[in-house]
Amino acid sequence: MRIRQLIVAMISLSTAAPAVMAADYEVAAYYWPNWHVDARNEKRIAKDWTEWELVKAATPRFPGHQQPRIPLWGYADEADPKAMQQKIDAAADHGLTAFIFDWYYYNEGPALERCLHEGFLKAANRDRLKFGIMWANHDYIDLFPAKVGKPKTLWNAGAVTRETFVKATDVMIKSYFSQPNYWTIDGKPYFSIYELHTLMKGLGGAEQTRQAFADFRERCKAAGLPGLHINAVAWGVQLGTVGKEPIRDIASMDKPAVIVKDAAGLIAALGINSVTSYVWIHHVGLNSFPSYPYERLGDQAMKQWPGFQNTFKVPYHPNVSVGWDSTPRTDQTQEFKNAGYPHMTAVVGSTPDSFKKYLEQAKAYLNTRPPGERILTINSWNEWTEGSYLEPDTTTRLGYLEALKSVFPPK
Repeated sequence: MRIRQLIVAMISLSTAAPAVMAADYEVAAYYWPNWHVDARNEKRIAKDWTEWELVKAATPRFPGHQQPRIPLWGYADEADPKAMQQKIDAAADHGLTAFIFDWYYYNEGPALERCLHEGFLKAANRDRLKFGIMWANHDYIDLFPAKVGKPKTLWNAGAVTRETFVKATDVMIKSYFSQPNYWTIDGKPYFSIYELHTLMKGLGGAEQTRQAFADFRERCKAAGLPGLHINAVAWGVQLGTVGKEPIRDIASMDKPAVIVKDAAGLIAALGINSVTSYVWIHHVGLNSFPSYPYERLGDQAMKQWPGFQNTFKVPYHPNVSVGWDSTPRTDQTQEFKNAGYPHMTAVVGSTPDSFKKYLEQAKAYLNTRPPGERILTINSWNEWTEGSYLEPDTTTRLGYLEALKSVFPPK
């Protein structure tokens, strides 16, 4: 009788519904690395300049507007390993599993790299947190601060050449993918592209981009890695903006080329493994000025996730944003008017409790996905000049981090 009961119990355990089984989650926050002195910034802006100068100079731009935001930990130098150690401990203690660094490499070389190289990778506790990179391959425009009108381009060529693509990806393989705490999915290094359409424009089209990705994967394998996980940021998956040649489905080279008419076809043709989002406002229009309610934005963003999954076909990793307020990047002496980024609507009303509500919804959504796809991105760890940050300020202190911990407790 005991044996029969044991067998029944074992069968019951083996057939238990996934919803009641323990689930692991990856919770990764984007990291904006402009809080250290960078030679390019010094050359074009001012000696010893960092973006903290914009945070300090921010002012209320409309009645009830909360500015300036004051960091609880002070205006820290992220290239200092001790300052980074504080960030890593706070992130790991409150449920983050990874930083995704905004990473810059242009035809003329790298930029904003001291944060990762001198801060994170030299922090004594770096093994507490994984890290990945998102190639922020956009033109770098003058937002420091931005005046009304078309902003000046500081660093051009977000659309890099094939030669630059190889140089940049070789750096990734040699300097990052080999690190013991580099983030992998199924053992493969995670590599994200911010503007897929810009990459395709620089490389010459879909076929050239497919070839570049295939070569990148082969170089990863030659370095002893099992392959490469390529992720695309959803707003960068844009059709009809990739050069003179039409986008063609080159997934099956033994058949005549077919024009790709949808995002899923493009994703499949390029062999991209997953899609995610960077920030809510990429997908939800802010149709009031000067402010827009946080919970209205969040409610609209949540509804889009199943549609993204159906659109892209590959796994879609949802995003939760802390807020949005790009007014610190505007010239504070000019009239504040709706004139395009960063002169745009600020999202108001974000609180740790409202943020927690969307984290709970995100967790419920992730529980509908297979275990290996339970990945959440957060905007962001430290986008202070875009008003979306987990780092503590003097008003909410560690409130947002505590909200994160309550929903996604550290392992």
